[in-house]
Amino acid sequence: MTEALDLDRYAGHLIRRAEQVHTSLWSRFVSETVTSQQFAVLNAVRDREGIDQSTVAQLTSLDRSTAHHIVRRLSDRNHLSRTQDPADRRRTLLALTDEGRRLHSALAPAAERINGELLATFPYKERDEVMRILYRLAQHGPLRTGDTARPAGERASGV
Repeated sequence: MTEALDLDRYAGHLIRRAEQVHTSLWSRFVSETVTSQQFAVLNAVRDREGIDQSTVAQLTSLDRSTAHHIVRRLSDRNHLSRTQDPADRRRTLLALTDEGRRLHSALAPAAERINGELLATFPYKERDEVMRILYRLAQHGPLRTGDTARPAGERASGV
């Protein structure tokens, strides 16, 4: 029989816990009604008015289906406008409405503050390194469908 694992030594467990801390801070200090993923979509559109929905999904690291649902919800709440690209009717172009601009402006300072709160956990001199590590980890991303590569350390037998 195997021993119980010390989950505090496993990256996935700690990442999930860190996400719980972020989500708690977000709902307390930024918004109880707009999620950080919804804000990421608003922010991407704020940065690139007229951007297409697929590019928003890429920029925010959301799968296309999730991005579609978020865009629909933000559009239903009159924060985003959606128009069909006249050059390619398969593409949906996005822009912030006036209400969406006001919402982004109201949430952005609080989002900055909680980012500072999360980083304040670390000594000032280590914060850039923490961000580099998180960025590197985020770039690793999920294995692609059909990819035969295995995570580091996994044996060919899957054991």
